[in-house]
Amino acid sequence: MIADLIKANRSCRRFAEDHPVDLHTLEELVDLARLSASGANLQPLKYILSCEPALNALIFKCLGWAAYLKDWAGPQPGERPAAYIVILGDSNISKDFGVDHGIAAQSILLGAREKGLAGCMLGSINRKDLRSRLDIPAHLRVLLVLAIGQPREKIVIETVGPDGNIRYWRDDRAVHHVPKRSLPQIIIASHAVESQRE
Repeated sequence: MIADLIKANRSCRRFAEDHPVDLHTLEELVDLARLSASGANLQPLKYILSCEPALNALIFKCLGWAAYLKDWAGPQPGERPAAYIVILGDSNISKDFGVDHGIAAQSILLGAREKGLAGCMLGSINRKDLRSRLDIPAHLRVLLVLAIGQPREKIVIETVGPDGNIRYWRDDRAVHHVPKRSLPQIIIASHAVESQRE
């Protein structure tokens, strides 16, 4: 069920690095993005795929991980992603990518969960450094990086407490907790046609 996939699709930041993700799998995930909605059907997104350890290491150095976890610098060796998908916007096709990259990223991450993998959508990117390391042409704008791999952490959804704190946190067992607002907190109006009474 789609609801189960969405609930399981949390931002995973620790992976079994020795569990490989092959290029064919990455291509299958990008194909889901290819088939997803695109504003005006312009399809301006392009992708760089990596499941090669040396290139993965270069990409990793350009990423910021878990800003709320101040005492954690990111996944350690052995816990890093086995693969990455870099999402780019082709400015020769469009100057504004709208929400295309968000739609594509969600499709990819849901597909990854369906395959038993996990991922993390990263926007904290040293774009200048990544462009240089991957020799990305100037007309391609770096939009997002998706980390992909076999999950190595437990993530649970919590309800946002009375204090309204939405910051994720880890407990003393390294379980990652993600607070989510309740439906009554986010639905500000509901309108429905009243059924006719006899």
